[in-house]
Amino acid sequence: MSLYKGGTGQWSWALHRLTGVGVLLFLFAHILDTALIILGPTLYNKIIAIYRLPLFGLAEIGLFAAVLYHSFNGVRICIIDFWPAATRYHKQMWFAVMALFFAVFLPVAWIMTGHILQGASHG
Repeated sequence: MSLYKGGTGQWSWALHRLTGVGVLLFLFAHILDTALIILGPTLYNKIIAIYRLPLFGLAEIGLFAAVLYHSFNGVRICIIDFWPAATRYHKQMWFAVMALFFAVFLPVAWIMTGHILQGASHG
């Protein structure tokens, strides 16, 4: 039985890498926008005001999804690394990760979307 032939193992691996890169890119962008304070508070405030746009609210939901999946799947990977016998249950653990991901993500995304829409109606 191979983990990387288009099954859950490959999806788990691909999503873990994709979410990791996404979080890393956000971190670089965050460091860059924070560093803009050295150019003065006026420019910094103009750049930060862009983040109040609904598009960035959606991106924030995407960031939350990436961090959430990456962390839950990272725990699964640690379990498999420390207890190799758990490899036999990698599919079940991945489905548990996905169930936990959606159980947490959906209500939080709903709340975040409400805040985005509420902010758009006030802006």
